[in-house]
Amino acid sequence: MTTNQFCEITPELLQLSGLCEQCAQIDPELYTTYDVKRGLRDLNGKGVLVGLTNISEVSSTKEVDGKLVPADGELYYRGYNVRDLISGMDKNSHFGFEECTYLLLFGKLPNQKELSDFVRLLSNYRTLPTSFVRDIIMKAPSKDMMNTLARSVLTLYSYDELADDISLPNVLRQCLQLISLFPLLSVYGYQAYNHYHDGASLYIHPPKEEYSTAENILHILRPDSSFSPLEAKLLDIALILHMEHGGGNNSSFTTHLVSSSGTDTYSVIAASLGSLKGPKHGGANIKVMKMFEDMKRSLTDWSDDEEISRYLTALLHKEAFDHAGLIYGMGHAVYSLSDPRAQIFRGFVERLSAEKGCEKEFALYSAVERLAPQIIAKERKIYKGVSPNVDFFSGFAYSMLDLPVELYTPIFAIARISGWSAHRLEEVAGGGKIMRPAYKNIGCHQSYVPMDER
Repeated sequence: MTTNQFCEITPELLQLSGLCEQCAQIDPELYTTYDVKRGLRDLNGKGVLVGLTNISEVSSTKEVDGKLVPADGELYYRGYNVRDLISGMDKNSHFGFEECTYLLLFGKLPNQKELSDFVRLLSNYRTLPTSFVRDIIMKAPSKDMMNTLARSVLTLYSYDELADDISLPNVLRQCLQLISLFPLLSVYGYQAYNHYHDGASLYIHPPKEEYSTAENILHILRPDSSFSPLEAKLLDIALILHMEHGGGNNSSFTTHLVSSSGTDTYSVIAASLGSLKGPKHGGANIKVMKMFEDMKRSLTDWSDDEEISRYLTALLHKEAFDHAGLIYGMGHAVYSLSDPRAQIFRGFVERLSAEKGCEKEFALYSAVERLAPQIIAKERKIYKGVSPNVDFFSGFAYSMLDLPVELYTPIFAIARISGWSAHRLEEVAGGGKIMRPAYKNIGCHQSYVPMDER
């Protein structure tokens, strides 16, 4: 099969796809008739309860006079408020991704010796098999780093003599190795693509034992391996804020779902990567950044509230950017009044914008942050408040860090592998039943028709 044949959509395929579309149509009213929670969410957007977890909690309401009312969002890792975790780390000027990974996996904050031993363990695992970069990553590099990452994960199965052993100690070992290797697999995959597809110079820097995960990402990505302390700190904060978000998000639920079948760790994580790749999940910050690029080209004065408001209104009216009718980065399925991740991240992004001379861009983001909720409330009927989500600032932050767009979602994966690992361990340790939700068939029974009578 040639490349053209592989990509070609023939008239026959178009006709068959039409048949697929016809037989896939389901009357939306039937979902109400049979009380089906589309997307596993009720009419108010609240998730349908499908499991229990000790790992993290997403809170967006509080009880007042016996009723739940919207409140500022809060995120907890193993019962600790993420605001407190990051505040403590910022004061001590140390990197926290590894510390929070320990917390998610083992349910407690490590003391200094436990953290040092854990960081040393991760560093020891940050080594790819001999010739893996040459034989796997460098061959047939993909333009999408999430696919490259998933392929690399599945290939690591072949290097693991205990790949199918799902005993807890072995699964923990596999998870720790993947947590350690995700930065290498992601960045090396990008370097290969950048070299073979774009003709750029090829850089394969080995990781440094003394560096944190955030520092190593910048070290192996940049040709000169240099970075400022604030750059590394901002990336570390981004990793912490993205590493876990309750068991109900699409990719973490995928981790539980696939783990419940009893399959191997590599298959589970590859499935979770496939979920995160989707633009409705991990790729949202790219949309935010592209929307702002279009906005900056369209506006004559970035400080004019009226002009910004007209552009935002045009977005909602499907008259600007991608004509989807959305202001990307605004709103969240769970949070209403505020997304704590966006609130925490905002301060660090503002500090980096000052270091990078990007105050004008930050001011534009701040204006949209202030104006968009008002315009959305005016133009749309909404059942809860709207506020910036974590994707609102992350794309801007990554652009200031000179991270290529191709790595935006893999950075999310480098963070979220810690949460996925905790959820996989929870599912394996719980020894629960295979998940098998119900689907109701609404088709009619039919009698078989012989070929010559059709």
